[in-house]
Amino acid sequence: MSFHSMWAELLPVGRSSASGGYRRFAWTDADTDCRAWFEDQARARGLAHEVDRNGNQWAWLGDPAEGDAVVTGSHLDSVPDGGAFDGPLGVVSAFAALDELRARDARLTRPLAIVNFGDEEGARFGLACVGSRLAAGQLTREQAHRLTDGDGVTLPRAMEAAGYDPDAVGPDPERLARIGAFVELHVEQGRALDLSGDRVGIASAIWPHGRWRFDFRGEANHAGTTRLADRRDPMLSYAETVLAARREAEVAGAVATFGKIAVEPNGVNAIPSLVRGWLDSRAEDQTRLDSVVGGIEKAARSHADAHGIDLDVVRESFTPVVEFDHALRDELARILGTDTGLTVPVLGTGAGHDAGILSGSIPTAMLFVRNPTGVSHSPAESASEDDCVAGVLALADVLEGLACR
Repeated sequence: MSFHSMWAELLPVGRSSASGGYRRFAWTDADTDCRAWFEDQARARGLAHEVDRNGNQWAWLGDPAEGDAVVTGSHLDSVPDGGAFDGPLGVVSAFAALDELRARDARLTRPLAIVNFGDEEGARFGLACVGSRLAAGQLTREQAHRLTDGDGVTLPRAMEAAGYDPDAVGPDPERLARIGAFVELHVEQGRALDLSGDRVGIASAIWPHGRWRFDFRGEANHAGTTRLADRRDPMLSYAETVLAARREAEVAGAVATFGKIAVEPNGVNAIPSLVRGWLDSRAEDQTRLDSVVGGIEKAARSHADAHGIDLDVVRESFTPVVEFDHALRDELARILGTDTGLTVPVLGTGAGHDAGILSGSIPTAMLFVRNPTGVSHSPAESASEDDCVAGVLALADVLEGLACR
């Protein structure tokens, strides 16, 4: 099956007719359909399909017990109303790259696997890369069991409803020990390749990034009868903090976004008692990130004090800077540059990935495919067919160079 036919088959799954974006959230019907698609692709190629204790899917060519396996893949879930390419491009390209290797009659000397990591985006339970974090021991069973979605459904309940055992989740060092290299192909979530005119790039590092929850607590009251002077309105402090985040990010050359908000009691004619906002911030290095987040919190507390508002700030997740394995990164550059004659730039990224989570346990690397608009986490996310095919061929070259030597 070609890249184009696989892509067309997966494209409708979990797509919203209203927004045109995707709602493939962990342990939902759309997620189940994506998993069935993955299993079908594995079976059609004679690959051994298995699901690990954390719900991650694997499709094996060769015996994983031999060790030193080369693994590629990504994820199939999405952010709310996300784009088609973020995650799925890496999974579809992995199967297409395997087809290309077979067409070349390439002979593997190492086991090869394709993986679909579960709940990478964290759209439902608020924590990114749950499947890979669990496997790498960066998230404990107890912590995972405390995760709850916006409707109050816990992760264990959601997993059980989808037919999985939540009590089995946890570190999977034996599985990771079998992997000699993990290469994740991903659509670029920026415009560096578009600006340089290159179709494919190699990742150098992932910026440090995290999520912080700001709870502004005031006093609920009537919107029509309460004097402005008598109000303790947390929305004012929140709004001023959003503006402060933009200023701090601009000064540091970083990014900071309040992209999610919850308001109580959430009535049109009611002054809120609580405004809860989630901050996502990323920077090129730890010093800049600390400066940005520290500056935002300082401004938030100043504005809260001015309006008689109580403020709590909680860091919900954090990932330090990830330098991808230099030897593996250089090997990719050699394969794609020296062996094929391609110009393949090396670039950093502000987005987190499963490859970043796994980098502390196994050698990892990433390939990026050009995104002409730089738009991501949106229905406008895009990549041309020619660039997608170029990505498949680059991934096939890399897999051949790593697994057929």
